[in-house]
Amino acid sequence: MISLHLLSIVLAQIIDQLIGDPGWLPHPVKGFGKMISWLDRALNRGNNKKLKGLLMLFLILAITLVLSFLLVSYAYSVHLVLGVCIESLLISTTIAARGLKEAGRSVYDPLVRGDLEEARTKLSWIVGRDTQGLSSQEIVRGAVETVAENTSDGVTAPLFFAFIGGAPLALLYRAVNTCDSMVGYKNDRYRDFGWASARLDDVLNYIPARLTALLMVFGAMIHKRLTFSWLKEQAGHHPSPNSGWGEAAVAGLLGIRLGGTNIYNGRVSYRPFIGRAEYSLEPVHIEQTIVIMQQAVTWFTITLLAAGGIYIVAAYSWS
Repeated sequence: MISLHLLSIVLAQIIDQLIGDPGWLPHPVKGFGKMISWLDRALNRGNNKKLKGLLMLFLILAITLVLSFLLVSYAYSVHLVLGVCIESLLISTTIAARGLKEAGRSVYDPLVRGDLEEARTKLSWIVGRDTQGLSSQEIVRGAVETVAENTSDGVTAPLFFAFIGGAPLALLYRAVNTCDSMVGYKNDRYRDFGWASARLDDVLNYIPARLTALLMVFGAMIHKRLTFSWLKEQAGHHPSPNSGWGEAAVAGLLGIRLGGTNIYNGRVSYRPFIGRAEYSLEPVHIEQTIVIMQQAVTWFTITLLAAGGIYIVAAYSWS
């Protein structure tokens, strides 16, 4: 079965590169969002909010896992080709390599034209911080951080779980990630209700985030020596236990500094710096971050294929 997962993973990446996430195509994340919003309104009230948040998470994951497993199993029971096609399509909805590239370039293009207003607007579409009045360097920082941070969440982590359990597990990961993005906030409304979603997202991203950072460094066509201990130290400056790894790798490879002051809904938030400012932030760093992301994804896929090949050979020899 793992050979079919590997084939589906490769085809899913091809699908993502060819069509991305067109608005006309039904997308599982939209379904997750609607279910989460409904359960949020129904359950996020009164006492025992942690327990209710855990119930919401369980219901979302149970529905996702059961429906996707039944769909994929039925497709494979009809024909292997149909099974691979359905599984590839489902996995492709969990990854966003093309979307990340397009998001970064949507900010890069107006920047190189000198149109800061459009660049700020495009950045506001992909970050949560306020973008009004940002300088060119701060716009670059926002775009670089977004691509670097989301390389794991948006591409390599779903592929990692697809390798382990095919489309059902990739979709389960994406459901957890969506729950965290919608209710995993440390504010009065979601501190308790979103606790389970945030913690499970941290657990699931632990290995993929670190593996992604290592493959960013390994696969980059930039000859800089970055040790694991340096990456760990710099990643620790990020408030998330996982999100800082991609940023640390990119900052170290490009010789730039990320982090600093952001404003969210008029409220100032400071985050410790990641990396050393050997160079000033320039629009070209957005393009370079996209290249690092693409190279890391390529090496991640090669790693999965190699691991799958070793598993298949070992299983065949054992049998």
